[in-house]
Amino acid sequence: MRKTRVNHLVERFNMKVLSGEENLSREITVTDLNRPGLQLAGYFSHYPQERIQIFGITEMEFLNTLTHEERDQRLRFLMNEETPCLLIARNLEVPVEMIEASAETGVPLLQSPLATTALVSKLTNYLEDKLAPTTTMHGVLTDIYGVGVLITGSSGIGKSETALELVKRGHRLVADDAVEIRQTQEGQLIGSAPELIQHLLEIRGVGIINVMTMFGAGAVRNMKNIAMVVQLELWDQHKQYERLGLDEEKIKIMDTEIPVLTVPVRPGRNLAVIIEVAAMNFRLKRMGYNAAVHFSKRLTDTIEENEAESY
Repeated sequence: MRKTRVNHLVERFNMKVLSGEENLSREITVTDLNRPGLQLAGYFSHYPQERIQIFGITEMEFLNTLTHEERDQRLRFLMNEETPCLLIARNLEVPVEMIEASAETGVPLLQSPLATTALVSKLTNYLEDKLAPTTTMHGVLTDIYGVGVLITGSSGIGKSETALELVKRGHRLVADDAVEIRQTQEGQLIGSAPELIQHLLEIRGVGIINVMTMFGAGAVRNMKNIAMVVQLELWDQHKQYERLGLDEEKIKIMDTEIPVLTVPVRPGRNLAVIIEVAAMNFRLKRMGYNAAVHFSKRLTDTIEENEAESY
C-alpha cells in the first residue's frame, strides 16, 4: 500500500500550519476526503477517520452555532489517532476550541487560501497520483502516433535498438529498460521512466546515449498511457503465429487488461516498421475499422457467391 505524509501536502500546496507541527509526518493512505458536517451535527455512528477532514464555509458557520462545550466535544471526536489532519479552506477564521483540541491531541491543523471546491479537486488529483498502485516492468515504452506501446522481451533481443529506430522515424521515447507503471482509479496504465535513467537509451556496443540531447526535446516525453504491449520473441519454426489478426490476446498488468501482440524476431525483419504498423492498426481498430474482420467478411461473401453459382 502506497502512502504519503501530511508534510508533503503542506509543501506541495503551501499551506499554513496553525497547530500540530510536530506531527506533520502523519501518514495519508486513502485518496478520499471528508467534509465532517454530519459529525459536527452529532452523528457519530460512521466517521471515516482515515481521511483528511476539510472545513469550508458551511462547516465553519455551523460550528459557530454550537455552544463552547459542543464545539469542544465534537472537534475532539474528529481529532483521533487515525485522523491525518484537519484542513481549513479560504483562510477562514479558526475558533479557539479547534486550536486547543489540535494542540492537545497532536492532530495537525492546516489552513489554505484556496476555495473549498478547488481545494478538494487539487487534493484528490494529487492523492490519486501519489497513492496509485504501481509496478515496474522490464521493457521499453514508446509513443508511436499517439499510441503508448510497451515493447517487452528477453534481454538482448533488440528492444532498445528497435526504440532507437522508432525515434529516428519521428516517434518518442518514454522509458528504456525499466518502466514504472501506475494504475489510475479509472484503470488506465501510465508509464514513465525512473528519474535516474530518464531520456537515456542503452545500445549494446555503443553504450548509454541521451535521446533528448541527441535528437531534441521532441524525441522524448515524460509519461504516456500504455495502450498495447508488443512482445518480442525469437522465431520458433514449430510455433503457429497469428496471421490474420482476428484473435486478440490480452495481458493483465495489475488489474488492467490491455492487448498484447507477439512479434517473432528473425534476420531480415524490420521490427521498428512492424511495430509502427501495429500501432497504426491499433488506432484504426479504435476508430472502428478492423482490416482482419473486413477481409474475413469478404472471404465469406466470395465463398458463398461461388457456392451459389455452382448450384
